[in-house]
Amino acid sequence: MPPRHLLPTIIIAQFACTSLWFAPNAILPALAGAYDLPAGALSYLTSAVQFGFVLGTLVFAVLTLADRFSPSKVFFCCALLGAGATLGLLWNGHTLTSLVALRAAVGFFLAGIYPVGMKIAADYYKEGLGLSLGYLVGALVLGTAFPHLLRDLIPGDAWPTVLWTIAALAVAGGVMMWLLVPDGPHRRPASSVDASAFFSVFRKPDFRAAALGYFGHMWELYAFWTFVPVLLAFLTEKNGFFLSVPLASFTVIAVGGVGCVVGGYASRRVGPRKVASVALAVSGVCCLASYFLLDWLPAEAAFFFLLIWGIAVVTDSPQLSTMVAGSAPAEQKGTALTIVNCLGFAITIVSIELLSWLLGWVSPVHIFLVLGVGPALGLLGLATGRRTAQQQLLP
Repeated sequence: MPPRHLLPTIIIAQFACTSLWFAPNAILPALAGAYDLPAGALSYLTSAVQFGFVLGTLVFAVLTLADRFSPSKVFFCCALLGAGATLGLLWNGHTLTSLVALRAAVGFFLAGIYPVGMKIAADYYKEGLGLSLGYLVGALVLGTAFPHLLRDLIPGDAWPTVLWTIAALAVAGGVMMWLLVPDGPHRRPASSVDASAFFSVFRKPDFRAAALGYFGHMWELYAFWTFVPVLLAFLTEKNGFFLSVPLASFTVIAVGGVGCVVGGYASRRVGPRKVASVALAVSGVCCLASYFLLDWLPAEAAFFFLLIWGIAVVTDSPQLSTMVAGSAPAEQKGTALTIVNCLGFAITIVSIELLSWLLGWVSPVHIFLVLGVGPALGLLGLATGRRTAQQQLLP
């Protein structure tokens, strides 16, 4: 039985370090004014993080770093480097190109934080992994939302404080993981670089099914998180609203953490596949309904709808990751999680840029319809995997 302090430590460290993800998104108006950024800067900066994450996960997967070296030490090093790259945003001579480069660097180092954090949890919690990852992804959700809360609490002209606070949190999270979380009992270190692992894990049908479900989920998730503040700003300007845009954005994103934890407990009763399927179905319905509902609902009702969507859009994430980890060989578990993250985040770049392009043509209330493709494909992948499993059980 793992010590009681382990899971809370991993959760807090994950929250602290993943707050690096959307740090400039929350202060974009201030950054745009300070560095004279163009109108499309939001998608450029967000896609840069995703691209850096994809590149980082590719390097981590091919070199099997999370399986060859102590994952806690990998986490610690990446936390320090990510914090440094975030503070680099404070340099006065930035252009959009240099900001994009720094955000790509942060994304690269996040590849040693998010999937490695899941790997660390999987090394300790072989049983009940869905619940453990529910807490862990819930921490990611809160970390993603946290910069928006900071922006609401900190005066507009003090926006550098947001970056200093987030960088300090990341350093603290890395130190906690390094000092308090040794290698887990279920860790099976790889002895050498195994480039074939990037492809060999996909030979297993159950792994392919879980991965396809995850890819569909990722088509929707980060595009939704990226453009929720844009949508809320539009609705507030149109109808007025009782919350500030940063606080409302934090609430819509952060409430997904509740869904992750509740889904983790539910998975202990009904299994991760069923929880993931229900969440994908609900978020898919929200994608379709958004085209019609957000145009005529009062601001308060639209906010309630977004809260439901904010829960459903990420509840499936820890359960899909549980299925990925559970279907991968023990000595390739960290690499498998990293590979799926790599491809999943590559997909997010396409959906984020697509919504940014649509924003130039249609109202913000209509751009989310195209995200419904993701949950549909995710459900198809899970259904295919279930049929394959049933066929294998037949005599």
